Amino acid sequence: MNAVFKREFRSYFSTPIGFIVIAAFYFFLGLYFSIIYQGGSPEISMVIMAMSTVAVFTMPVLTMRLMSEDRRQKVDQALLTAPVKLTGIVLGKFFAALAVFAIGFAPTIIFEIIIASYISVNVMSYIYALFGMLLLGSALIAIGMFISSLTESSVISAILTLVINILVLYMSNFAGMIKISWLATVVEKAAFISAAQNFGENVLSVPDILYFVSISAAFLFLCVRSLDKRRWA
Repeated sequence: MNAVFKREFRSYFSTPIGFIVIAAFYFFLGLYFSIIYQGGSPEISMVIMAMSTVAVFTMPVLTMRLMSEDRRQKVDQALLTAPVKLTGIVLGKFFAALAVFAIGFAPTIIFEIIIASYISVNVMSYIYALFGMLLLGSALIAIGMFISSLTESSVISAILTLVINILVLYMSNFAGMIKISWLATVVEKAAFISAAQNFGENVLSVPDILYFVSISAAFLFLCVRSLDKRRWA
């Protein structure tokens, strides 16, 4: 798994993809911090949670090549026949993408220090929001990886990932269209943004943690099964 992680992590910065994703994160983090700081708000958690929309559009770029590029270049055969478990391959790629995603939030440490130099800050509020965003990112990465494993076209993978990201993140907006009350409630609660916002409100909810972990685990499992199917095809 370590070898796969190092290979994938380096590949993000041997191509423009890693730099594009991080540049987008840094730009919008700086923009949101400037707006919130000028508005007199000391909560960096608001800056972090505002990045959920940015994550929707950057995640397809981050995950589109994870599995499909190997398949397109036919190097997946070497991986599938290497003395490495499929789970190790999938987890190596997953953690490489998650590491790049996490680096995108590095400036928030500086923002928190800037605010702390003026007033007393609630550090746990910052940690909760960052933890929630990383959980959200892990779920979106797992979904993107699975979609990428289904096609050898990076473009198709990116488009499908973007569509699904928008649906799972903002499905609560469509709950009002559902006439069955209990189903509307389920759809509203199942939206990723609903679970993520709890972390931004300084609430460390075990059900929300388990929800994101379960989504990530489920799609990583499906990704392993997709590779296993190709191995025996």
